[in-house]
Amino acid sequence: MIDLHIHSTASDGTLSPEELVRLAAQSGLTAIALTDHDTVAGIPAFLAAVDPDLPERIPGIELAATFDNRELHFLGLFLDHTAPALHRYLEAQQQERRERGDWIRRKLTSLGYPISAAELEEACGGGAPGRPHFARILVARYGFADNVEVFDKLLRHGAPAYVPRRLPDPATAIAAIHAAGGIAVWAHPVYRQRRETAWLRRVLNKLVPEPVGLDAIEGYYSLFGPEETRLVTEMAEKYGLALSGGSDFHGANTPKLAIGTGGGKMLIPDELLAGLKQKHALRHGGKPEL
Repeated sequence: MIDLHIHSTASDGTLSPEELVRLAAQSGLTAIALTDHDTVAGIPAFLAAVDPDLPERIPGIELAATFDNRELHFLGLFLDHTAPALHRYLEAQQQERRERGDWIRRKLTSLGYPISAAELEEACGGGAPGRPHFARILVARYGFADNVEVFDKLLRHGAPAYVPRRLPDPATAIAAIHAAGGIAVWAHPVYRQRRETAWLRRVLNKLVPEPVGLDAIEGYYSLFGPEETRLVTEMAEKYGLALSGGSDFHGANTPKLAIGTGGGKMLIPDELLAGLKQKHALRHGGKPEL
């Protein structure tokens, strides 16, 4: 089994990169990718351990973009986390996250839930804040039952403290991934229990052709049922995309999701990794791996 979509304390997860590697090994995974939001800060520690019993580790990232007023997420896999162009792109995204965090904090204060800048900085380890960081503080300080209640009452789209992100278009995010030597995977492209064939076609018709060049799509995901996986798999075949899969594990921030298996029944086939490696070799001029 593999899991190519996990998050660490470098963004909004609750386990360190080293802890994720150990957990993946204990869970019997053969390969994992660290895909933190808008940061590669956890990648050096993620790659550092040298042990033949550890799973294969793939450096990655998760970037957000907007298309037709809908937020899309793209995973970058096999990327060079030291690439200067990538770091310039990420600095701009981190600054946007910090500005958004300031506005969320102001809204929470006006609603009777003040959070200090120092508290927020400690919660996100000096990185850029995301909504899960706010949720953890609110649960600890203001008696909310859990992060789900915080999101429902305050932080979800349309809730009183919600602040939308200012996001680039998909072509810009995908170009940043390609510039860092990675391949771009459209993450969780559909919503569970909602058939979105027309939506998938519209987006893929825009993103697959060069010069944008989407490489792959996430067909296995914690919130997918068999129908969603079947639909995405069909679209991958139709558009010549590789298939990927991941749990979107965030540690205690996603308590009902386990690394590797999501809600408990997801199994991501090992053979998907070969298709992704082949896409990477073709994208960046290497010899395809078979």
